[in-house]
Amino acid sequence: MTRITHLAGASTLALALAAPTGVTILAPSPAQAFFGGFGRIVYDPRNHAENILSAARAMEQINNQITQLQNEAQMLINQARNLASLPHSSLAALQQNVDRTRQLLSQAQNIAFDVQAIDRMFQEQYGGTAMAAPEAQLLADARARWENTVGGLQDAMRVQAGVVGNLDGQRAEMAALVGASQNAVGALQAAQAGNQLLALQSQQIADLVAVTAANGRAAALAEAERAAAAEQGRIQCERFLTPGAGYQPGSARMFNN
Repeated sequence: MTRITHLAGASTLALALAAPTGVTILAPSPAQAFFGGFGRIVYDPRNHAENILSAARAMEQINNQITQLQNEAQMLINQARNLASLPHSSLAALQQNVDRTRQLLSQAQNIAFDVQAIDRMFQEQYGGTAMAAPEAQLLADARARWENTVGGLQDAMRVQAGVVGNLDGQRAEMAALVGASQNAVGALQAAQAGNQLLALQSQQIADLVAVTAANGRAAALAEAERAAAAEQGRIQCERFLTPGAGYQPGSARMFNN
């Protein structure tokens, strides 16, 4: 019986392959099936088609899930890049330049950048010249004022030299920060590079303020010395022109005997 069934199936398959192209082959009905030995179902066309469709839908869902996971992974990578810190920091170099300029300003000679010290020094040396002051005191005050002026000019030149010395470091830091900004992989790195460039600019402005202050101090000391010298000259001229007690007669001895 089994042999006959296999022969019938082979004959049917041969007739189907040998049929002309123009002949339409009708699909088997849903209930039609080919049975093999021992009552097993060998092939069910509709079941096979449904299995293929189910597998296709499952594959499509898996592909969609894979695409979604890839998008989420890329989003996490982008977020990580945006949160990555800038590997270069100019804070130490900028602080060193600022400290160097502040140190030069703190080494001001004779008259420091302090309001109380300035008031005390001007009251002592630039306040005015007393008519009864001795000549030695006048000369000492004039020399002290001259030393203040010369010291202020020297301090201004030292600050200028320090600021010029900072230019090489500032140029190197600017190049490094611009390169780091151009090579930034995220928004945070770009923002940090921009902030450090602003800090560098602030440090340069601070150097300019220091130079302006030192130059202004030197100019103010020179003007103060000029004004005090004019006042001292007026007092000395008045002393010279003020008539004295005049000639007072007295006894004189021409010989020792």
